[in-house]
Amino acid sequence: MDNATKERTLNSFMLLLISATFVVANFLWQGHDGFNLWDEGYLWYGAQQIIKGEVPVRDFMAYDPGRYYWSAGFFALMGDTGIVALRAAVAVFQLLGVYAGLWTISIALRSNTTRRLAYLCIAAITLMAWMYPRHKIIDMSLSMIVVASLTYLLLSPNTKRYFFLGVIVGIAAVFGRNHGVYAAVASLIAVGWLAIKSPTPDNRLTDIVAWAAGVAVGYLPVLAMCLFTPGYFTAFIDTIVFMLEQGNTNLPLPIPWPWTVGFGTAGVVIETRWFLIGLCFMGLIVFGSGALAWVFKERIKGRAVPPELVAVACATLPYAHYAFARADVGHLAQGIYPLLLGIFITLGTLHSETLKWALAILTSVVSLFILAAWQPGVLARTQDGWTSVEVSGSNLSMDPSTAEAVHLLRDLTNRYAPAGRSVLVLPFWPGAYPLLGRNAPLWEIYALSPRSEAFQRAEIQRIKKADPGFALVFNMAMDGREELRFSNSHRWIEEYIHTHFEAVTNSPNAAYQIYKAPDKTEAH
Repeated sequence: MDNATKERTLNSFMLLLISATFVVANFLWQGHDGFNLWDEGYLWYGAQQIIKGEVPVRDFMAYDPGRYYWSAGFFALMGDTGIVALRAAVAVFQLLGVYAGLWTISIALRSNTTRRLAYLCIAAITLMAWMYPRHKIIDMSLSMIVVASLTYLLLSPNTKRYFFLGVIVGIAAVFGRNHGVYAAVASLIAVGWLAIKSPTPDNRLTDIVAWAAGVAVGYLPVLAMCLFTPGYFTAFIDTIVFMLEQGNTNLPLPIPWPWTVGFGTAGVVIETRWFLIGLCFMGLIVFGSGALAWVFKERIKGRAVPPELVAVACATLPYAHYAFARADVGHLAQGIYPLLLGIFITLGTLHSETLKWALAILTSVVSLFILAAWQPGVLARTQDGWTSVEVSGSNLSMDPSTAEAVHLLRDLTNRYAPAGRSVLVLPFWPGAYPLLGRNAPLWEIYALSPRSEAFQRAEIQRIKKADPGFALVFNMAMDGREELRFSNSHRWIEEYIHTHFEAVTNSPNAAYQIYKAPDKTEAH
């Protein structure tokens, strides 16, 4: 083994050790804190249903299938389908993402081992800080894997690396079609950059064909499901048609620009936090457009540009769409990773050690300050009222409102749906089904957007067949939009519940509309 190989092996081991240390420490610290009946429950239910033999998208509303099969694979290995097992599966994927991110940053570093290690640890703290929400860590990790793959190509462009990048793009799309689009756009930008004054212009078509072939290979699991899983292709197309009919990929929110902060209304800490969040949204646009323009300008002038910086420049604007599609902190976190990598790559090239370390530490501190208001490990230790509740065999610490919801669901199940009888929980808590050990009695387990009458009539038939013992409708106007209140967005299903169930009057929350199935003995 020559010195270069030894150095690469040592570097890989060091990066893996740093990544594993922070991921494991984070899991031990807050792996049992918090519980989300909403999006985390959405992932948990889907992973459990795969173990039961169902197919995502076809048999139940779901994201693209990759994350469910990844999680279900760990369920099978661990012999456990509980919420902590799900979080462990996500943490393993997180390890891959953090490793990819640190590897990309390490390319820019030329300092000695001790300083390099310390700098990478500061970067790791920053990357870990933004890992919110927990159930979207796979998405954040994918963005770093995409950037690392772009860097790998740009370091030494050849046909094999074009193919490898294509495979990563295809795999990313298996986990989320949006990732496939972002990664494909970033790839094409990188290909365009390489085409400028290319030393091997004759290979361009071969390289692009290799990349496209790689995309097909990476996306093969979904292509195979479309071809060989009965009903999947139709369901897959239906989800695309519905998204196009909606006209957006998410429910949009106003962008929290820095100048929209209501200073003097919420206190210095909260106002400072939201001001910094606004700066992050601005940073996505400023860095994304500025870095992209700069790397192309330098390429046109024939000057060398660090490959890792070109990679983040190509990926920042495509992934910024994630943040702006629904402009809250959770979606900002999912779209910010190319920017974060770009910051640490840029700082790593500064000649002034003092400035480099000061700005790196500042970036980390600001990140910790922003996300401290959302990370469950912080909230569980700083907010009053958090309590321990057993979920799928594990004790979880959760906030009072979530604990109340869990106790309510269990109480309703004991009273109205014992012995495994089906339950109906709409529209925001798909996590109720794995919590209670029940299959959902309908396809749309997370009913956020308005649906057609024909769709709702089909759902009603499924509900009739399942015969749930009770129905709980969380009739809240999502984002304050009345058209997204369940009674408005799904009025035929609500009408069916009103006419075929009996209202339960002692609801602990006015937004919780609770109904029980009529007593069949009394009806006869």
